[in-house]
Amino acid sequence: MDIDIKTYMRHIGQSARAAARDIARADTLTKNRALDVIANILLDKRSALLSANATDMERARAQQLDGALLDRLALNEKSIDAMAEGLRQIAALPDPVGEISDLKFRPSGIQVGKMRVPLGVIGIIYEARPNVTADAAGLCLKSGNAAILRGGSEAMESNQVIASCVQEGIKEAGLPAECIQVINTTDRAAVGELITMRDFVDVIVPRGGKGLIERLIAESRIPVIKHLHGVCHVYIDGEAAPDKAIRIADNAKTSRYGTCNTAETLLMAESVAHTLLPPIAAIYRKKGVEMRGCAQAQRILPDILAASEEDWFTEYLAPIISIRVIPDIDAAIAHINHYGSRHTDAIVTENYTVARRFLREVDSSSVMVNASTRFADGFEYGLGAEIGISTDKIHARGPVGLEGLTSQKWIVLGDGHIRG
Repeated sequence: MDIDIKTYMRHIGQSARAAARDIARADTLTKNRALDVIANILLDKRSALLSANATDMERARAQQLDGALLDRLALNEKSIDAMAEGLRQIAALPDPVGEISDLKFRPSGIQVGKMRVPLGVIGIIYEARPNVTADAAGLCLKSGNAAILRGGSEAMESNQVIASCVQEGIKEAGLPAECIQVINTTDRAAVGELITMRDFVDVIVPRGGKGLIERLIAESRIPVIKHLHGVCHVYIDGEAAPDKAIRIADNAKTSRYGTCNTAETLLMAESVAHTLLPPIAAIYRKKGVEMRGCAQAQRILPDILAASEEDWFTEYLAPIISIRVIPDIDAAIAHINHYGSRHTDAIVTENYTVARRFLREVDSSSVMVNASTRFADGFEYGLGAEIGISTDKIHARGPVGLEGLTSQKWIVLGDGHIRG
């Protein structure tokens, strides 16, 4: 079976590399037409998609998968409409491919600038969410990349129907169907092959749990755009406006518990802790959020649990929050840079100088002033959609949209110029 998987994956890789050349030179009109056709086909095949998803859901329940995974796996009329609308939104976005920037004349008379180009072949590995198949296909198409998609085994039936819709739409638009391929085996060896096929794949993008991403980091021989986890912070400064502080601390934690941009730690300047912690804690209690605090936080809120050292490193993805009372902005920055995951961190303050320090010195992919961490999202940033979040320090950092799926090459324009 290992030989069969190797042969199968090599064929997919070769096909993707060949198709990448065609999609890279496709014009914007052709790519947008493909996206629009795929959206229409998804809606036309709604019944088949719901039937396939029902099969996936039945198998997942039989395997006693947890409720959160079942929620991510489920498709309904509304989510299919959202997939189609997402593709149309991607079509409406500006095409980054071929964009020329920073074109300047040099003393020699040549012009030097940069052109935005596709990355090539992108391998995307994800769990549970079948809608990622459509989202990833759309983003890769618009950015001029070929894609090899490997969804979770729990969504196999749903992913195959979406894949057939995608490939039908691509062919109707006059592009090779191999631009977007979905691996049709649940064998884990396929992932092992995908992340080591350096001749055919240029970058890997994982979307899934920490275990999956840790495995890919350890085993991949191809660059990975990823984030491991989201240990996000809200720091309420001594010069915070109370109404803003309470509203942001509430929203950053309680609007959704299972997202990577949800706040997991609340940092509070000791000068305002006695005033602001009680009303914030009252909101958390009312919403069923378990609080774990440092000794000073426990003195202000005697009913909360003690936070352990491990808590400060933990992404709960649940109605739990760690609370720490600290002296000032220096302590806040030190805490975040030590315990954080370089995802998203926010400060609430009316002091411009303190806000500027926080923006400059907090080493995260998204840093916010007087706004909830929940805004760390491709749609909210105006990207239209995102392939994921990156906490790396490579070309793509934070929400990764169309531009993050491209690179830049230097271009030189001359008129018979030679170097003396």
